[in-house]
Amino acid sequence: MPSESVSDKLRPMQGGANQTIKVVLVEDDTSFHASVLAAVAVADDVVMQTAVATLAEGLALLEGAAADVLIADLGLPDGSGIEMIRAAKRVWPRCEVIVATVFGDEDKVLSAIEAGASGYLLKDAMPVSLVGEIRSVHAGGSPVSPMVARQLLRRLQPGSPNHTADSDSADAELSSREVQVLERMALGYTMQETAEFLGVAMSTVQTYVRRIYQKLGVRSKVGAIDAGYKRGLLQGR
Repeated sequence: MPSESVSDKLRPMQGGANQTIKVVLVEDDTSFHASVLAAVAVADDVVMQTAVATLAEGLALLEGAAADVLIADLGLPDGSGIEMIRAAKRVWPRCEVIVATVFGDEDKVLSAIEAGASGYLLKDAMPVSLVGEIRSVHAGGSPVSPMVARQLLRRLQPGSPNHTADSDSADAELSSREVQVLERMALGYTMQETAEFLGVAMSTVQTYVRRIYQKLGVRSKVGAIDAGYKRGLLQGR
């Protein structure tokens, strides 16, 4: 469990609710815990509301003020982070959830997404990019580590035993640029990488992503990619 000295590093929120992204961390790895606090501490628009180390402590937080973003590990000392995600989405429905874990196997990824996670990141790719990922998920994105994205794409490809074909090729009414963004999502590129590729601001890409979700009737990156394959917008790779 993190020491009191680590918890003391939590800086108080500044400004109004519309000026900052309030984050809650449920994580028992003291080294990663401290790294997340350090990354958030230098961001002007992201603040750590609370950080705890166990499932029980995390569930108790749901009785208080809602966070904008929850970062949760799956392997907590007293239970599964999946339970934390389900409870958070039930009590704080507008809170976005990022899974930060060492577990990249398909079952855990799918369980987390089904529970309500909007992002799934492996710890070896964090926390250097964490603040950007927090901003991304809060803006409507679904950050997923490339290795996890590739694994999910293999599951969705035609020919996979888990792929479900859809004979209905109804026009999803995505613009050509939105299809481009969807294709980049399917290839595992981040929003920043897509913005650089298209020569636009990342906020523009975030707008495209929100429109894609709305038009396809989905709430996550994985859902958008799945719908893209089913509707013929994406080709099997």
